This record gives sequence, structure tokens and C-alpha cells, in this order.
Amino acid sequence: MADSEELHTGTSERQLRQGALGTTGIALIVLSAAAPLTVMAGIAPLSILLGGIGAPSGYMVAAVVMGLFAVGFLPMTKYVERPGAFYAYVERGLGRRAGSGAGLLALLAYNGIQISGYAILGSSSDLVLRTCFGMHVHWAVPAVLGVGLVWALGHRGVEVGARVLGVLLGAEAVVLALVAGSIVVQGGAHGLALDSFHPSHTFTAGMAAALTVCFGSFLGFESTAVYRSEARDPDRSVPRATVAALAFLGVFYTFVLWSIIQAFGPEGSVSVATENTRDMYYIAAERYTGAWIADVMKVLILTSVIASALAFHNTVNRYTHSLSVQGMLPAALSRVHPVHRSPSTAGAWQSLLAIVVIIGFAATGSDPYRTMLIWLNTPGIIGVVFLQAITALAVVVFFWRNPGLPHRSPVLGVALVSLVLMTSVTAVLIRYTDILTGAGRATNAVLVGLVFVVLLLGFLRPAPRFEE
Repeated sequence: MADSEELHTGTSERQLRQGALGTTGIALIVLSAAAPLTVMAGIAPLSILLGGIGAPSGYMVAAVVMGLFAVGFLPMTKYVERPGAFYAYVERGLGRRAGSGAGLLALLAYNGIQISGYAILGSSSDLVLRTCFGMHVHWAVPAVLGVGLVWALGHRGVEVGARVLGVLLGAEAVVLALVAGSIVVQGGAHGLALDSFHPSHTFTAGMAAALTVCFGSFLGFESTAVYRSEARDPDRSVPRATVAALAFLGVFYTFVLWSIIQAFGPEGSVSVATENTRDMYYIAAERYTGAWIADVMKVLILTSVIASALAFHNTVNRYTHSLSVQGMLPAALSRVHPVHRSPSTAGAWQSLLAIVVIIGFAATGSDPYRTMLIWLNTPGIIGVVFLQAITALAVVVFFWRNPGLPHRSPVLGVALVSLVLMTSVTAVLIRYTDILTGAGRATNAVLVGLVFVVLLLGFLRPAPRFEE
């Protein structure tokens, strides 16, 4: 009897809240991770600089490739009973050592992406304070405050976070749609045209480099599988949320970026992207909507980054929780809050890590954009895409080894195509790492090499004893 009570208590201490999320909640979390406003205003103009006016097609291509990946891995969801997102898929298809390597790679990648966001938050907060109030603060101050806010929201439980993210994401979408709609209604600079989708503009040498920006803009959609153990009817809600999030991002990104090109015209858009990459969207917003919109956007950039940080914070914590339950990390990290049922211990340690990293970069006088953001975000982006390629391989092997599974042939075919595409995308990202970093060859080699070193370390470590 005592042993039974102890077992029940141990399970209760590690059990996340079941049935906390539906399709909408999961979709809101992953859409917020993508940070649409931050991507469109701060990153997308770089795709125009690299790929010209064909850049919107790059987002269409990225959406299709990611869609094929989703179609390939989602059918395997029903055969992965244990939570753990992609590393659980990899373990199921390729074995425990491969799963261990994928798990550690996921921690590296998602931690890098999550913590790098605080560099944007710190820099953007200083800009808003100087512009609106004439105040100056060191970027690390708002960054650390952001960590505290994200921790508090994550601590309250995933359903609270989903509601907050829904509000913030809605504000981002409204502003982006308002500016894009104003441009379309006013006919742009020289009338509306579909030149961006003509083959002569989509199949250019620069588009390969532009794809590094396009694919990086979709990060986060794949994390729907992380919330399987907290989802209502996960066999339905997880696939639906994945498809809904991906479809929204693909259409929305393509439309918004196309509208920005219309705002300046074919030649003018490339010129503005070259000379005013960071301010391109603000210039278009002021010209077609009014000067007030620029101030609103600068504030919403802050909430966009916080929303993304919270979404990735939730993802990291659930990876950490699952890995600790399976014995790959200290068991203490699997403890959940007794009331909110959130992975509170994992969240506290992740937040502490973020603060240490922020203070470390600040203490060395590093530029938050050129150093912290680059050094953390680059292995994060490459790591997640490479993890997707490994997951695609796991799906192929799993369905190949199980000929009796329903719909095996079409799933296997799509998974094979996905494997080729995701491997190619990984190669493109590595080939054009200098586009992501702007750094030298030695720095890029270290950042890329870190991804493979962590994967290898996880593979070589003794395989954990997974709980069934």
C-alpha cells in the first residue's frame, strides 16, 4: 500500500495538466512563437534585399516544404504514446541513442532561440524609451525584466499563457493587416502587380540565400507536438493546430510581404530594402497609414518578442520536463506546480539560465544584436531545421519497418520527399550561414559545429531507461 501511494505521489508530482488545450490554444501558442510582427517588420525586408521582388515566393516555398514535413510526421503521432515531441519520434523510429541526441539538440536549439529573443527585447525597449520618454536604459535591464515576466506567465500554466498569447497575437495581426490593407486599397506606388510570383523573379541566384530568411520565419509551428500530453483529444487537436498554424503563416507572410513590395514598386522596394532594411516596414506604414502607426508598431514589437519568448519558454520547459521524466536529465526538473500543473521547476531553471546568459553578454560589453542574437539564434535555427530532417528520417524508417500500418505507402512517399527537402534546407542554411550571422568564417564554423557536437554527445551518452 505504501509503495502504491509513493508511486501515485511521484506520478502526480510530474503530471502536467491534461486537457488544458484545444486546437485553438495550441495554434495560438505556436503562431506567437513565430512572432509575425517581428518577422515582417524586422526580418522580412532582408529577404527582399537578398532575393529581390521574388521574396514572397520564398515564403510560399517554405510553407509548402514545411507542409510536406507536417503531412509526413503527423500520421506517426498516434504511434508515439509517450510525450516528448520530436525526440520521441526519433527514438521511436531510429532508436534510443538517436532519440537522446535529438533531445539534447532540441534543448540547445530552442534555448538558443528563446534566449536570443531577449536581445531584441532589450534593444527595442531602449529605442521605445528614448523615442517616447527621452530615457536611456542599458539593454540588459528590460531584457532581465522580460525574463521575469515570461517566467511568471509560464508559471501560471499553459492555458493562462495561451490566453495572453491570443491577445498579443491578435494585436500583431491587426496592425500588419491594417498596413497591408491600406497599401492594397491605395493601389501601392504604381498600381498592384503580381510580378513577385513570375518565374523570372522567383528562380534567381539570390533566392537561395533569401530562403534562409524565409525558413527561419516559420520556426515554432512544429512545436505543436510538444503539447500532446496537455491537449484535449491530441490525435485531432495536434494535427489540426499544426495545419492551421502553417496555413495561416504561409498565406499571411506571403500577402504582407507582397503588399510591402507594392508600397514602393518593384525597383523602389529593392532600393529601400538595401538602404533602409530595418526601417522599411515603418516607412511604408507611415506613408500609407499615418505617422501614428510607427509608434504603435514599436510598442507592439516589444509585445511580439515577449509573446514569442513565452511560447518558446513553454516549449523548452516541456522538452526539459519530458527528458527528465525519461531519465535524460535530473529527475528534479520533472516536478510540476501542485496547483497550476505547469513544469515550474524546469521553468525556473530555464529563466535562471536566460538571466545568466544576458548578464554574461552584458558584462563583456557585447552588442545585443550583433553578438548575443547571432551567437544564440544561428545554432537555434539550424538546429531546429536539422531536427526536422532527422524526424523525417525517423518517420521513413518507422513506416518502412512496419508494412502493416494503414496508409503506409502514401505516408512513406511524402516522408521520403520531406526527408530530401528538409535535408536540402539544412544544407542551404549551413551554406549561407554568413547571411544569418554577418560574422567571419571561424565564428560561423563554431556556431554550425555546435549543432553537430551536441547531437553527437547525446548519441554517444549511455541510452536512458525510458519509462513506458
